[in-house]
Amino acid sequence: MTRRIFFTAVVFSVAAFGVGAEKDWVKLEHCHLLPDPANDGDSFHVRANEKEYIFRLYLVDTPETDAADPARLIEQAKHFGISVPQVIELGEAAKLFVQEKLAEPFTVFTRMSDAMGRSKSERFYAFVQTKDGDLGEQLVANGLARVHGRSAKPPGITSSATESQKLKNLENQAKQARLGGWAAKIEQSNAPTASPAPPAASSPSTSKNERLFPAKFDINTATEKELRLIPGIGPVMARRIIDARPFRSADDLKKVNGIGDKKYEQIRQYFQ
Repeated sequence: MTRRIFFTAVVFSVAAFGVGAEKDWVKLEHCHLLPDPANDGDSFHVRANEKEYIFRLYLVDTPETDAADPARLIEQAKHFGISVPQVIELGEAAKLFVQEKLAEPFTVFTRMSDAMGRSKSERFYAFVQTKDGDLGEQLVANGLARVHGRSAKPPGITSSATESQKLKNLENQAKQARLGGWAAKIEQSNAPTASPAPPAASSPSTSKNERLFPAKFDINTATEKELRLIPGIGPVMARRIIDARPFRSADDLKKVNGIGDKKYEQIRQYFQ
């Protein structure tokens, strides 16, 4: 009997106080964007009520603004059908767009749900309302973000699925209107091409990478930023390659400390 009473009390406590239950929405008004080098299109520093926060938008993902995560860059490039360098340009455009939209006071709705991800600083998911409407919707409608990431039911909306569908509709409209990243895709597909040459023997991964990178890099002139766009080359390896110059050809990559047969096969295709 005692165990039954104890079990009932525990169930009541869980139901009443919500272990794992969703938190209530917190509304922060008159917010201001804080300049910070880490700000981008979907994650930024905000001042509200004399406190500083980092917020990450629900449901949308803007392109990266640097080459710190090559795998994610390639994923975003495949989504928009553009090259990796164009992804970074698009990420910078999204960042500037957000700066303009948040130049005036705005409102944040958040449940203070953890959105740290790769960030080392405390960051929370949020919806952001500007004078022109929801910021995530504006990014997608202008071809500056994809529908991707953590979902939630915005305040006043019946379900997260409703908002997701609205975003997908906005994305389709941006595609048809050739806005943002979708404009770059159209330009590539309409670019004049030479008469098709006989197909060369190549692996599926090689042809995929040729679509993502508009041209192969020169081993002796590629910048550190360009080298770090290449999957498998981080900041240390990029510096080693630069320090080992000049090369007679990219075939000499094997002479660089840390580039074995496997690494060489992975990165050689990106060079002339």
